[in-house]
Amino acid sequence: MHINLLFACRFLSLLGLLTAIPFAGAAESSLPRVALPKSAFGPSDIAVIVNDLDPLSVKIANYYQEKRSIPTKNMVHVKFKSGRKVMAPEVFRTLRQHVTAKTTSHVQAFVLTWTSPFRVGCMSITTAFAAGFDPAFCAKGCKLTRVSPYFNSNSRAPSTDFDWRPTVALAGDNFEQVKALIDRGIAADRTAPTGTGYLLSTSDQARNVRSAFYPDVIKGLGEHVKLELVQGDQLRDKADVLFYFTGLRKVSGIDSNRFLPGAIADHLTSTGGVLIGSRQMSSLRWLEAGATGSYGTVVEPCAFPQKFPHPGIVIRRYLSGESLIEAYWKSVAMPGQGIFIGEPLANPYGGYSVSVEKDTTLVIRTRTLRANQRYGLLAADSSIGPYQRVKMEVDLNKGVQTIRVPSPIQKYYRLISLKKPPMTSIPQELYLETDK
Repeated sequence: MHINLLFACRFLSLLGLLTAIPFAGAAESSLPRVALPKSAFGPSDIAVIVNDLDPLSVKIANYYQEKRSIPTKNMVHVKFKSGRKVMAPEVFRTLRQHVTAKTTSHVQAFVLTWTSPFRVGCMSITTAFAAGFDPAFCAKGCKLTRVSPYFNSNSRAPSTDFDWRPTVALAGDNFEQVKALIDRGIAADRTAPTGTGYLLSTSDQARNVRSAFYPDVIKGLGEHVKLELVQGDQLRDKADVLFYFTGLRKVSGIDSNRFLPGAIADHLTSTGGVLIGSRQMSSLRWLEAGATGSYGTVVEPCAFPQKFPHPGIVIRRYLSGESLIEAYWKSVAMPGQGIFIGEPLANPYGGYSVSVEKDTTLVIRTRTLRANQRYGLLAADSSIGPYQRVKMEVDLNKGVQTIRVPSPIQKYYRLISLKKPPMTSIPQELYLETDK
């Protein structure tokens, strides 16, 4: 791989993150019920694309639909010859037209149920499905490519906002691997794991370019999640891996670690996204070792950090309650050459907790609210209302977002957004170019 850019990260000013406390998906039955604004994709937001000519794709799709309760109308059936690594652009365009026609307008993302093809012409199949085949996503030689409008945005509806549907492949060598992947994603939901993010600075100078971000990532996020900078090429015998970012052609020892459900891991290299038959380590090996999401490039990208996940962004957004597909996609500025694989709806940090202090004050804690948003609280003694506005004290500026509601405590609450936040409240200039 070649480097012809150096990058620095403006990161600390972007943070307003969350400390690690346990959250439940719903309150206990004896406590009030709370409805919060939607903060992540759910089963109705994704369309699952299944290749009816591929028995494995069918089996994966059926299992995923059952386990994630995907609506039948969101199951999109296609037919093409399976087993090829690369799909021709002209074949793909016809295929995507069919998928688009069969996809209901409210769907915001796609899920693929096969491992190959993983590429369309010169670009990844996940970005091809997300935005359509476009040579601007490709590069001959060491050049930058088309930028994703979804990158680090506040959008919760990318299809509506940008006409993009971020896409992830449920990929694996066989059904048992994909089944285990799906099960891990589901097991991760609302568990708020307290694992460690490992940031490896390796001896491979060309592939170690993301290490320039690590000090700012740790400074900005270290109070909210345990992060460890590792100087070395290997991480072994760790039982709490939540994030693992490195830069190497092949990564040894990953099977000796325990990845927590929902873990994200990837290695910056040329062809990690060549899922089958790569001369480098396939990104599938991360999933095989126990990660729930990974990423790799399907063609030579050169060592541009914009073409790979930014560790700080994916960590920050994941911890703020976004699903894996949202957090991961938002962390890549130029995704045209990279494939996203994993269980897209994994959401370890969604949900909320409810408690009553001194028998008089209701306390709601969550990770999913936005500091630049205004909220109102409605309450009622019946789930069907009538709901009336009530007073509350809100702290959105610290890590854990806390809402305190004085007595009388009622049975049902709804927190509502009073104003749509700006689409991009976070500066996009995360990568500053300098000549080598």
